[in-house]
Amino acid sequence: MDVFLKLLSLSGFMNIGFSEIVMYLIGGTLIFLAITKGYEPLLLIPIGFAAIMANLPLGHMAAGIGFDEGLMQFVYKHGIKTEFLPPVIFLGVGVLTDFRPLLSRPYTFLLGASAQLGIFIAALTAFYFAGFDIKEAASIGIIGGADGPTSIFLTIQLAPHLLGAVAVSAYSYMSLVPIIQPPIMRMLTTKSERAIAMPQAKPVSRTAVILFPIITGMVAILGVPSSAPLVGMLMFGNLLRECGVTERLRKTAGGAMIDIVTIFLGLAVGATMAASNFLQFATLKILFLGAVAFCFSTAGGVLFAKLLNLFLKKKINPCIGAAGVSAVPMAARVVQKFVSDATDGRVNPLMAAMGPNVAGVIGSAVAAGVFLALLK
Repeated sequence: MDVFLKLLSLSGFMNIGFSEIVMYLIGGTLIFLAITKGYEPLLLIPIGFAAIMANLPLGHMAAGIGFDEGLMQFVYKHGIKTEFLPPVIFLGVGVLTDFRPLLSRPYTFLLGASAQLGIFIAALTAFYFAGFDIKEAASIGIIGGADGPTSIFLTIQLAPHLLGAVAVSAYSYMSLVPIIQPPIMRMLTTKSERAIAMPQAKPVSRTAVILFPIITGMVAILGVPSSAPLVGMLMFGNLLRECGVTERLRKTAGGAMIDIVTIFLGLAVGATMAASNFLQFATLKILFLGAVAFCFSTAGGVLFAKLLNLFLKKKINPCIGAAGVSAVPMAARVVQKFVSDATDGRVNPLMAAMGPNVAGVIGSAVAAGVFLALLK
C-alpha cells in the first residue's frame, strides 16, 4: 500500500491543477471544432492534442522558452525556432497554388495588397492602446494576413512567448472566414455592386506562368530581403508546379512533405500552449486584436475595389476584394457563395476572386518581411 501511495504521489495525477484542466478544455474544444465543424482540421487537431499533452504534469511535452528538453522541445527548437518548418510549408503552398487567376487580371494584385490593411491597423492598435511592445504588436498584427505559417514565422523571431496565442488566433480566424466575411461584405456593398458580373479572364501563356515565380521572387526579395525564406520557397514551389519537368518533386512537395511538416508544425505550436504561457489576460487581448485585424483586412480589400471602380470603365465586383486575405481557397469560395446567393446564382466570381486570394499569400509574406526588416 505504501508503495502504491508513493507511486501515486509521484504521478502526474497529484500535480493537476485548475489551470491544467482549463487547458484540457481548450485543447478539447479545438479538436471538437476541427472534427464537427471542419475548422482547419489539419492543424487544429495536432495543435489541440499537443496543447493537452503539454499540460500533463511531469510529461515534459511542453515546448518554448524555459522548458526542459523533450520530444516537443526538440521539434520546437530545431523546426520552429530555426525558422525551418514555416518556409517548407510555403514550398508546398507554392506547389498547390495556381497564379493564373492573378496573371489574367493583374489589377487583382492591388486588391491582395490592400487586404493587408488589417495587419497594420491591428499592430498599431496593439502598440498604442493594448500595452504590447512594438515587436509583440507586429506579431499580433500579422494575424490579419490570415496566413498561419507567416504568423508563426514572424512571431518566433519577434515575440516567441506569444507563439501559442498568435498561432491559435490565426488559424481560428482562418477557419471562421465563412462567418466573419459575409456580414462585412454585406455592410460595405450595395445590391447593384454585388450584381456586377466579372468578364471572362484572358488566357495566360505557359511562358508567363513559368516566368512569374522567377521574376516575382526576385523583385520581392530584392525589395524586402527579409521576406526571402517565405517568398523564395513559395515561388520555388510554384516553379516546380508550372515548369512541367519536375513531376516527382511537385508531387513530393505538394503531398507527403507538406503533410509531414504540417503534423510537426501543429504539434510544436500546440506544445507551446502550456498553461503558464497561455492562460494570461494578454491571450484574450490577442484574440480580440486578431478579430480586428481580420475584419479590417476584409474591409480593406472591399473598399479598395470600390475605389478602383471610380477609375475603371468596366466595373469590378467589389466583393472579390474580400478574398485578398490569404486564406486560400476558402476566402474565394466564401465570396463566390455570398455573391451567388445574393444574385440568385446569376453572378459567380470564383475565378476572379482567386486572383486577390493568391495575391494575398504574397502580400502577407512581404508584410512579415517588412516587419522583420524594421524591428528585428
